Amino acid sequence: MAGKGTPATALLVKQKITHKLHAYEHDPRHESYGGEAAAILGLDPARVFKTLVADVDGKLTVGVVPVTGSLDLKALAAAVGGKKARMADATAAQRATGYVLGGISPLGQRSKLPVVIDASAEQYDTIHCSAGRRGLEMELAPGDLIRLTKATVAPIAGA
Repeated sequence: MAGKGTPATALLVKQKITHKLHAYEHDPRHESYGGEAAAILGLDPARVFKTLVADVDGKLTVGVVPVTGSLDLKALAAAVGGKKARMADATAAQRATGYVLGGISPLGQRSKLPVVIDASAEQYDTIHCSAGRRGLEMELAPGDLIRLTKATVAPIAGA
């Protein structure tokens, strides 16, 4: 793979996790990073997951949902025992994760944030999510992602 690795890819190698990296040229005009990845790489969008950072009762929490839908903030709050959730401030999300928007990976984040992965991930042998920079997706077994992030699995995807 050409280019510099990321904390996410370093973690996968260190933990000896079977994975594939898929690089593509990111177009800054594209509005949906995950949708762009699915289209350019020819992937089923239901297997491409986006990593979103929300504020649940004042605590940053990560939601990982298919790019075909949205993050159900009420369901995310419920999954972590919270009452109210809203999307996190972009600067706070970038600072806490160490990644830029559109390149936030659920793995290798600067701070250990609680992670909730949408239950739909478990129906696939492998899923795709950001490997830590725009234009780089990682493909891995959902069970490995759940284990590495110590994630809660819950139905958190909205329409």
